[in-house]
Amino acid sequence: MSSSAPVPAPGRNVRLDLEYDGTDFAGFQVQRERRTVQGALEAVLATVTGESIRVIGAGRTDAGVHALAQVVNLWTAFPHPVKDLVRALNANLPPDLVVRRGEEVGPDFHARYSARGRSYRYTLWNAPERKALGRQYVTHWPGTLDDRRMAEAGGMLVGHHDFASFAGAAGDEDERSTTRVVYRCACWREGDKVQIEMAANAFLPHMVRNVVGTLLWVGAGRIAPARVAEMLAARERRLAGPTAPASGLCLVAVWY
Repeated sequence: MSSSAPVPAPGRNVRLDLEYDGTDFAGFQVQRERRTVQGALEAVLATVTGESIRVIGAGRTDAGVHALAQVVNLWTAFPHPVKDLVRALNANLPPDLVVRRGEEVGPDFHARYSARGRSYRYTLWNAPERKALGRQYVTHWPGTLDDRRMAEAGGMLVGHHDFASFAGAAGDEDERSTTRVVYRCACWREGDKVQIEMAANAFLPHMVRNVVGTLLWVGAGRIAPARVAEMLAARERRLAGPTAPASGLCLVAVWY
C-alpha cells in the first residue's frame, strides 16, 4: 500500500458498489465548483449520516466516462444496518448515480489499493448513421472497421509492459511509473457495435482511450497491426493514436 493512503477514521469500513452515467459528471474525483461522482456521493452521505466523509474510489474515471461497477469504501459511524444506508442514499442521490449494493468490510479493505484488477469496455457504433437513443454510451465511427485486425493488434498489448506510449499526464505518485500488466485486450463485433475490452492490474490516465484511438487506426487500415507492438516498445506517446472520446468508455468490473 502506498504511504499516501488515507488513514482510516473511527467507525465502520463500508464498501459501496456504484453505477453511474458519466455524461454530466466532470469525472469521479472531487473538484472545486464542478459536479463529480465523488462530490455528489459525499454531499448525500453528509445529509444522511450527519458526518463529513471522504470516499475512496477504486478508479478515477474521466469526465464523461461511465461505470457499471465502480467500487468505493468509506468510514462512518452510521449506527444502522448497511442496507439502510444504501436505501437512504438511493432515495437522495441524483438519477444518474445509484448504489447497487453495500456491505461492511474489514478495516484493511481499501477500494483502490486492495484491488487486484479492473476491466473497462469501450463501445463503438460502427454504422453510416449516428445513434440517437443511447448515443451517450457509444462513440460513432462511420467508416469501415476491421475488428479482426484490431483484435490482433490488441493482443500485442497483453502482458507486463511499459505503456508510456499510451499514457496521459501522471496524476499522482502511483502513476509516475508507466509499467502495467494487461491481462486481456480483446475486440469483437456485435452487429453495428464494435467492442473493445481491456483488463489490467491498473490503468494509466487515458490509457484505454489512447489504446482505442490507436486500434481505430488499425481497424481503418491506416496502420498494420504489428505497428502497435513497435509503438509499445518505443515508449513515445506522440507515436500512438489520438485519445478516443470519453462517451464510449465504461468501467465494468473491479476485482479483489
